[in-house]
Amino acid sequence: MLVLDDILSTDEVARIRESLKRVSFRDGRVTAGPAAREVKQNEQADGGEPEAAALARLVKMALEHHPTFPALVRPVRWSNLMFSRYVTGHRYGPHTDDASMLGEHGWPLRTDVSFTVFLSSPDEYEGGALRFLSGAGEHSFRPASGSAVVYPTGVLHEVTPVTDGVRLACVGWIQSLIRRADQRELLYDLECARRDATSTEAQLLLDKSIGNLLRMWGED
Repeated sequence: MLVLDDILSTDEVARIRESLKRVSFRDGRVTAGPAAREVKQNEQADGGEPEAAALARLVKMALEHHPTFPALVRPVRWSNLMFSRYVTGHRYGPHTDDASMLGEHGWPLRTDVSFTVFLSSPDEYEGGALRFLSGAGEHSFRPASGSAVVYPTGVLHEVTPVTDGVRLACVGWIQSLIRRADQRELLYDLECARRDATSTEAQLLLDKSIGNLLRMWGED
């Protein structure tokens, strides 16, 4: 998992938050799978409302134009983005996200990568950490508003109970060109090396390696 800063500017976050005041929210369990529904306590914006759909497009465009996100994730298909709201007492217990869902335009989507874009500053709420659980230990995140946490969809995770304030976020899922997380990580490392390469020869070798790996591993 990786934290990406400045997905959204301060002004964009403020605009989204102000617009969400005019959007209807409903019980978040309606979009959860059978197992996750038992541990999910939050509210979600009605994605069918035009204002919510316009805000989702704004967030998606910001992710697509971020200098790191496309190289890290390599999106092929997107889910519909959802805005979530947690108030005092809300939580989302340990769960994994669904392996597949219907994406944009009703197309089937294999969920390889998940992301949460935070719309509340950590000083505006208590608790509400995005926590990942694995054999290697636990990792918790409460990043600045406008930042995103990006992670492989199959990872066990939770949102810890909110004990005060309001936690707003935008969540979504992506089918990647590269199905496996370890292969995506290797390609991202090579992209970073190519970006920092100082000689033409090194850049050409990295171009060749990245291109060949994409041909070897890529699938739509």
